[in-house]
Amino acid sequence: MLILSNVRKLYDGSGAGATAVHTHVDVHVDGGRITEIRPHDPALTVGDGRSLVDASSYTVTPGLIDCHGHITVLGLDGAAMDTMLGATALTWIERILYTTLVDGGCTTMRDVGGATHLMKRMVDEGTLLGPRLKIAICMLSTTGGHADFRGTDRCHAQLSRLWPDAPGRPSSVVDGPWEARKRVREIAACGADLIKLCTSPGVASPGDALEHRDFSPEEIAAICDEAGHRGLKVAAHAHSRNGIEMAIEYGVHDIQHISFMDERLVELAAAKNCTVTPTSWVMYELPTAEGLSDFVMEKVKQVNEAHEVATQHALSGDLKILGGTDPVLPRMHGRNYMELVWLIKEGLSPLRAWHGMTGLAASEIGQDDTGTLEVGRRADLLVCNGDVVENPGLLDEGALVEVIKDGVGHRGLDGVPQVSWAGRVRESLWPES
Repeated sequence: MLILSNVRKLYDGSGAGATAVHTHVDVHVDGGRITEIRPHDPALTVGDGRSLVDASSYTVTPGLIDCHGHITVLGLDGAAMDTMLGATALTWIERILYTTLVDGGCTTMRDVGGATHLMKRMVDEGTLLGPRLKIAICMLSTTGGHADFRGTDRCHAQLSRLWPDAPGRPSSVVDGPWEARKRVREIAACGADLIKLCTSPGVASPGDALEHRDFSPEEIAAICDEAGHRGLKVAAHAHSRNGIEMAIEYGVHDIQHISFMDERLVELAAAKNCTVTPTSWVMYELPTAEGLSDFVMEKVKQVNEAHEVATQHALSGDLKILGGTDPVLPRMHGRNYMELVWLIKEGLSPLRAWHGMTGLAASEIGQDDTGTLEVGRRADLLVCNGDVVENPGLLDEGALVEVIKDGVGHRGLDGVPQVSWAGRVRESLWPES
């Protein structure tokens, strides 16, 4: 049993109000689960199988839940895409997963394009070290749309450089309602936890202007209908007003990016109980990206100028706001907490930002056994120096002391049971007969 004793400040992930914050409490962990949270007992001692960690100087929070991840993206330039299409791709995916967990404090991630069920299983089995995954597998778009990275010199049978067909991952490029239905069926058969599509063009894609249309209403309706009959929610990449409105009208649950969302669209989203994932941080990282065309950089400029206002509209309309990094640039991996920083800069209170990457996120992505610090939940915790709840920017200055996933630490804090990587390797190679 592990006991975090006399935690100076604990945010439990249950909400965005003061009742979610506690001081001077003991957190008991056993068997990878939280077994007790109670006021500090100064009489607690080590022994009887207990490991006691003095947490009187620490802030403790739930592990982060990133609602917009891409573990198969190392960058948006041609060289980065070629790397992730080559023989070393899985090595880079392993590094991305590791830094996302151990440096980024992310214990659960919803990957909305790229990750396959094999990668999810390898994490669950302990072969890869990283956050547990919820996966969309593909990011559906039309020919010439946001997932079609073939460029102007394309060949008829050429595959897009972004998430091409692979074992466990059909093509993301699809046209027509019936072909779209079939693709949803394929993705579901490959083990997806949700469906992702593009209801508007994208920023980084090479040939689609933001004001153009990607899918037609008939195609969006077909995708959402087919997903719903398989128990899958739908998330939509949506920057433009038209794309956001079509997503809301035809059955999308989570609207992502929301760059040009306005008051009218907020009202429509609220009526349909939609959530939004603004991906605020990436909007301010993209202007410094290298290797992007002038056409792409002009789109970057447009969303950069509009995004803060859109997020404030969502906030004023009291929409459920989830935190997602959209880490498409290499320096973003392992700094997932920066989404908290930018959500706060765009107007959210610190507790509302944290809720959107902990308890609220868990309930919305269907991972109900984590996200909050309460008895019976997975022991996914961050142990930090300083008040990272009020100022998550401290995490980018070295405040993260320990990342605990399922009761096991990864950063070496004394008294916390640590993952035995060598032991796992031996067990996988030479299992006991």
